[in-house]
Amino acid sequence: MEFTDSYKQTGPCCFSPNARFIAVAVDYRLVIRETLSFKVVQLFSCLDKISYIEWALDSEYILCGLYKKPMIQAWSLTQPEWTCKIDEGPAGIAYARWSPDSRHILTTSDFQLRLTVWSLLNTACVHLQWPKHASKGVSFTRDGKFAAICTRRDCKDYINLLSCHNWEIMGNFAVDTVDLTDIEWSPDDSAIVIWDSPLEYKVLTYSPDGRCLFKYQAYESGLGVKSVSWSPCGQFLAVGSYDQMLRVLNHLTWKTFAELMHPYTVRGPCYAAVFKEVDEPLQLDMSELCLSDDFSQGNIDSPEEPFRVRYEVMEVPINLPFQKPAAEKPNPKQGIGILSWSNDSQYICTRNDSMPTVLWIWDIRHLELAAILVQKDPIKAAAWDPTCTRLVLCTGSTHLYMWTPSGAYCVHVPLQFTITDLKWNSDGSCLLLKDKESFCCAAVPLLLESSEYSSDE
Repeated sequence: MEFTDSYKQTGPCCFSPNARFIAVAVDYRLVIRETLSFKVVQLFSCLDKISYIEWALDSEYILCGLYKKPMIQAWSLTQPEWTCKIDEGPAGIAYARWSPDSRHILTTSDFQLRLTVWSLLNTACVHLQWPKHASKGVSFTRDGKFAAICTRRDCKDYINLLSCHNWEIMGNFAVDTVDLTDIEWSPDDSAIVIWDSPLEYKVLTYSPDGRCLFKYQAYESGLGVKSVSWSPCGQFLAVGSYDQMLRVLNHLTWKTFAELMHPYTVRGPCYAAVFKEVDEPLQLDMSELCLSDDFSQGNIDSPEEPFRVRYEVMEVPINLPFQKPAAEKPNPKQGIGILSWSNDSQYICTRNDSMPTVLWIWDIRHLELAAILVQKDPIKAAAWDPTCTRLVLCTGSTHLYMWTPSGAYCVHVPLQFTITDLKWNSDGSCLLLKDKESFCCAAVPLLLESSEYSSDE
C-alpha cells in the first residue's frame, strides 16, 4: 500500500460520491482536493467552524453545517462564485441533509419543532411539523422518488410519505411503537422497516400504504434492538440486540433463519480461523552496523518500535477478552454495536460491545462463523470494500488491519499517525484514514481472487 503525507483537519472529511474529490474541514475553511493528485482544487471560507459536511449525490454541490452559528452554507464545485446560506433564525438548525436529486436541502430545527425542505432551484421551502429526530427518522427510496419521515404528535409516532418531486405529503399513518428509534426503506423500495427504543424489543415492517406486514419481537423484559441493517441484495434484515445475539430475517417470510451468538469462550468444533494480534520482537542484525555521517545526521531508516505487529492463528478453545458492563450506569456497553454487510451480501461483521477488541465475521451463505479477529485495542471502525470481499478495521493504533477470505494481515502506516476512523471511496481504490487532528489517504491494491495473504505485516 502507498500512503500520502498527513494533512491537517479539524472536523469531518469525506470522499465525493463519484470518488474524484475529498472534502476536508479545517476550522472555518472547506478544502477540496483531487483524490488522485491530492491537489487543492477549491477552497471555500465559511462563517464559522465547520461541524458537518455532506456531498450531494451528483458530487456537484456540498453543504457545511455550522451548528454553533447555527446555519448551513452550500457551495458548488463547478460554479465557485455561487453561494447559498440557510438560517432558521431563533429556531436554529440541529441537522441538515441532501435530497436524492441534489437540488434540495432538508434541515431539522432545534428541539425538533419542524423539518424544512429548501430548494436550490428557487426560493420555495416546505415545512413539516414535529419531526421525531434530528439526524435520524428520514429515509429515501433507492430511486429517489419518495421520502419516509417520522413525526410525533399527541404522544404517537407517525410515518409521513412525501413525494420528492413537489414535496407534497402522499399519506401518513400511525405506527405501533412506544418510542420509535429509526426507519429505513428496503433496498427494493417495497417495504419500510422501523424499530422501537431499546426499552421495547420491536421490529415492524410496513408497506408504503400503511399495512403492517410483520411484527418481530425476539424476547420481552430486557433491553432490545441496538442495530439494524439491510443486506445490499435486499433479501436479509440483520438485527443486533442487547442480548449479544445477531438475528437474520428473510424478507419473503420475515422469519428468523439465523441466530448467531457471541460467546466469551469459543470451543470446538470450530472451523473459523481465529486471528490474534501479537507483538513480535525485531531481530536486528548488528554484524554490519557501522557509524557514518548519515547516522550522525539522524537519516538512518530505523523502526520507531522495537517490534512488529502481526496476526497469529490461534487454536480453540480460546477465551476472548470481555468487559462486564456496570449495572448501575445507563447505556451499558454490551450488545451488537457494529453491524456491517459485505458488498455481495455473503459476509457480515459484528462487534459485541462487551468484547470491544473482538470482531466476528459470519458467512451468511453457509450460516457459519468465517473468522474471529482478536485485537490488542478496542475496535474504532470497520468498513467493507465497496467492490470486493475485503474488510478493513482500525483500533486507534499506527496499524491498519485487513481481512479477506484468504486470510488476515496488518499494515503499518509509515507516519506519525494513529488511525481513529476510516472511509472507502466508492470505487474501492482509496482509503481515507483519520487521526485526531490530521488525515491521510492510502492507495489500496486491487484484490485478486487468487491472491494468498499471509498473516504477517
